Amino acid sequence: MKLSTSVFIIFLLLNTLHTQSQNDFTTHFEKSNGLETATYAEVIQFYNNLASTYPQIDIQTIGETDSGKPLHLVTLNPDKVFEFSKIRTNKRILLVNNGIHPGESDGIDATMMLYRDIVQGKISMPKHTVLVTIPIYNIGGSLNRNATTRTNQNGPLEYGFRGNARNYDLNRDFIKSDTKNAKTFAEIFHKVQPDVFIDNHVSNGADYQYTLTHLFTQHNKLGGNLGTYLHTKMMPELEQSLAKKEWDITPYVNVFNQVPEIGFSQFIDHPRYSTGYTTLFNTLGMMVETHMLKPYKPRVEGTYELMKSMISIIEKDYKTIKTLREDANNSFLNAKTYSLGWTIDTTKSSTLQFKGFEGEYKTSDVTGLKRLKYDRTQPFTKPVTYQNYFKPTVEITIPEAYIIPQGWYTIIELLKLNQVKMIPLETDKTFTVESYHITDFKTKSSPYEGHYLHSNTTTESTTQQITFRAGDFYIETRQPAIRYLLETLEPQAVDSFFNWNFFDTILQQKEGFSPYVWEDLALALLNKNPKLKQEFEAKKASDQEFKSNWYAQLDWIHKHSDNYEKAHMLYPVFRVK
Repeated sequence: MKLSTSVFIIFLLLNTLHTQSQNDFTTHFEKSNGLETATYAEVIQFYNNLASTYPQIDIQTIGETDSGKPLHLVTLNPDKVFEFSKIRTNKRILLVNNGIHPGESDGIDATMMLYRDIVQGKISMPKHTVLVTIPIYNIGGSLNRNATTRTNQNGPLEYGFRGNARNYDLNRDFIKSDTKNAKTFAEIFHKVQPDVFIDNHVSNGADYQYTLTHLFTQHNKLGGNLGTYLHTKMMPELEQSLAKKEWDITPYVNVFNQVPEIGFSQFIDHPRYSTGYTTLFNTLGMMVETHMLKPYKPRVEGTYELMKSMISIIEKDYKTIKTLREDANNSFLNAKTYSLGWTIDTTKSSTLQFKGFEGEYKTSDVTGLKRLKYDRTQPFTKPVTYQNYFKPTVEITIPEAYIIPQGWYTIIELLKLNQVKMIPLETDKTFTVESYHITDFKTKSSPYEGHYLHSNTTTESTTQQITFRAGDFYIETRQPAIRYLLETLEPQAVDSFFNWNFFDTILQQKEGFSPYVWEDLALALLNKNPKLKQEFEAKKASDQEFKSNWYAQLDWIHKHSDNYEKAHMLYPVFRVK
């Protein structure tokens, strides 16, 4: 009996070794000596082979993308448990997103090697951290390979295209969700509920000595003790860990066509961006931005080392991260006010010992005008002012609830996609609500990611009683999606649904007047209403342009009459105080 058991164990061991020998887990990047990146098919095949060989890895398909293909989700858990509701009870989850801009392929290759090296024992298996990755997020862009569009970039030899299958930049789509990619990402994000999020990129901008730069979500915007931890613990510990491995790293160099040593500010990641979106659910987020002008091989290797260092930090701080995120969630649930807008706090800054190259402005041989030229034979280390503190510019009182009429189903669908809890009214019901009228906004003169984006939106509010219909949605704010609700439904927010044009139909007046008819009605209205007539005459006296414009005068009277449509400029999301 003992002999047969031993034979069976030996058989299993030999079979496993045979299976592993059949799968060559050397990546295309390694086979090319760091000059090339894997194709989409090679990446997915690699992970399928890895999952079929190592039971600690699971691969599944989820949802759709604009390319017609689903997204893949690859999970590495030594416990071989792949139900996220069970995982998150005692482990932290790191979600790594790759290939959002497929020409920036560093993370694609680095993550493949990271998974392999962990399961093969070259890196210690994390005990408290479960790794999850989207191998290639922008599948359409990945399939659209070329060797020329990354004009500023030093390798790989071929790569994917920035735009997705419908030419959207997916790192502008997390709030508006115009693409199937973004909708599936939301499904994945809420399924996984990561504690830490990494989005791997390659930078544009200046020239400098670093291969690696980091773009953590803005710590003041993240807020509270969680933001403090990100700023004073996680970020410096990542920098120190990489420095010990002789990988210098600096904050993302947020400049264009100027030398960095004049100083620069932290990039503010609004919710349209990946880390801005994940912040709305109190996830610790960062983008890796390798330097486009460095060779491809060290860029991939640096990304690999950065992810290793992040895993080590999570392993050490897994209890702290859990507590801080729970506290942050509770803090927002109990808050009375919320900050929507942010600007640089000029009273505070940090100083970087920045490693750059001397740059000067010379006469261009192409244009005959001044152009910036860096001299890599003149490296320097200089103190540089880094403005990485922000302060709020817009603060609102958090309502108890919002009410959204059922006709705005596009908004309802996005809220449902993001796990917002909503209660449809069972019968017609009257509520006392605060309503907004849009008083002013600016609009881009050229299209931006499929929209003519609004900004600088202002409102005035009134309190009134409105009867809502059965089927309209009552949405309490005190729920896990509170930040998402406030950032999308308050029209002043930078990436609100209003500013992304979801409510543009309210901006167009549908009913008007014929002047020859309204002239007589307007006169009768003024004669019946002395106070209105007094306001009208005062406006003519104080506003010469108004006085000389007969149509503007008739329109003003019309807008102060019962004939003026109530829906014009009325924001159709109502606040319950």
